[in-house]
Order: sequence, then structure tokens, then C-alpha cells
Amino acid sequence: MTTISVPRQNLLSACNALLQPERFKDYGPNGLQVEGRAEVAHVVSGVTASLAFIEAAIAAKADAIFVHHGLFWRGQDGSVTGWMKQRLKLLLAHDINVLAYHLPLDAHPTLGNNAQLGLRLGLAGAPAFGEQNLGWLAECANDQAFESAGALAHQAGQALGRSPVLVAGDGRVIRRVGWCTGGAQGYFEAAIAAGADVFITGEISEPQAHIARETGVAFLACGHHATERYGAPAVAAQVAQQLGLTHQFIDIDNPA
Repeated sequence: MTTISVPRQNLLSACNALLQPERFKDYGPNGLQVEGRAEVAHVVSGVTASLAFIEAAIAAKADAIFVHHGLFWRGQDGSVTGWMKQRLKLLLAHDINVLAYHLPLDAHPTLGNNAQLGLRLGLAGAPAFGEQNLGWLAECANDQAFESAGALAHQAGQALGRSPVLVAGDGRVIRRVGWCTGGAQGYFEAAIAAGADVFITGEISEPQAHIARETGVAFLACGHHATERYGAPAVAAQVAQQLGLTHQFIDIDNPA
């Protein structure tokens, strides 16, 4: 089988055209974060550019990795020491490109984390609330409504392979579902204002339990990693197919 390679810039341009990072005010740089070899044939996608993921990508002979959580974030210490040194040392030694997209990957209307989570939960929604309109809302027809937040939590657990943390609210029938993947617990009040009967995200902080009990709107924390496993491979697979490259997804387990 003939291996096809393309210039690194072609891969970057295709990702940028699809995800349009210029539309977003984000917490770190989107796009090429580490420059590796000039030609790319094999792309490995994952959630986070952790040391374990980088090691797995090296074993898989990756020319480029495509992730949701990259290496650099606004406000972090810029020193290349400790864990950052270890990650960069491996990437540079093996000449691997790192492409990372944060909010643009959450927001893509069909391939992004929110769209892909909705697909797995059987929810057809659209952006409706929250910062930069990142939160999604779905209206369930009467025959698709959930009899309780517990029923939705069970379905989410089955779909994601882990039991969510549930604050059940007032026990109402669930007709309007709001969600935003990852660490979007701060969007809970915006979801309530948008009319959601339940809000799904990855994490829960102390205030959300009280807000759920006091408003009657249920809250599901399904795991930051668990809710964001789907956007990166969906985007990377489409771009790889478009350019004629090979692609694989490597999932590094994370309890968070």
C-alpha cells in the first residue's frame, strides 16, 4: 500500500478551514503548537497532549498529533521544566507536529464535542446559550422526553461508559436538555435561563448542587474526558480522509 504524505501546512490549512479558530476568543493558542517534520502521512488524535498520549503516538509512528487540550494555556508558567520539559523533549526528539484546537473543536456544528456528545445521547440540538454561544439546547418531542433526570443519567452512563454524578432537581419530566462538554459547570445558570430542564457537562463544582436543588433543574456531571472523547477523532478522521492521510484515535483513560 502506497503511503501518501502532504506538507504540514496543508494539514494545518485544512484544520483551520474546518474549525475557523479566528472566530473564537480562547484560553490558549489554536492551531500548530509545536512544529515537527515538514511532511505528514499519519495523524494520531486524542483528547489531551499528555506524556502518555505522546508516548503512544510515537509508538504509532505519528507525524502529527491532533488534540483538544494542547500544551499551552493562558496564564500558565512559561518555563520549560518538569512535566512540560518531558513532553516537549519527546515531541522534538521525534519531530512530531502538535495541532490543538480548544473552543473551535467544542463548537463545530457536526464534528465538534457538543455535536458529537448530542449524537451519542440521541439529542438533536443547536447552540443556544453560554459564553460565545457554546452551550447547546435540544427540545425533546413528547414521545422522546425522559421521564426523569435519572432516566437520562442512565442513558448517558450507558453511552459514555461511566456513571455520571446526578443532582436530580425536582423530578420533572425532561423535555429540554442543555449541555456543554468538559468543564462548563459555570454555564449552568445560562442553561437554566434558556429553559433547560437538565444541564449536562463534564464536571460539577460545589455551587451547582445547591443551584440544582433550589431551581429544580437537574445537573449531570458525566466526566470532562468522557464527554470530550469524540470531537478530536471526528475532525481528524475527516481531514485525514480529505487529504489522503492515515489516522487513528488513541484514548488515554482519565477518571476526571
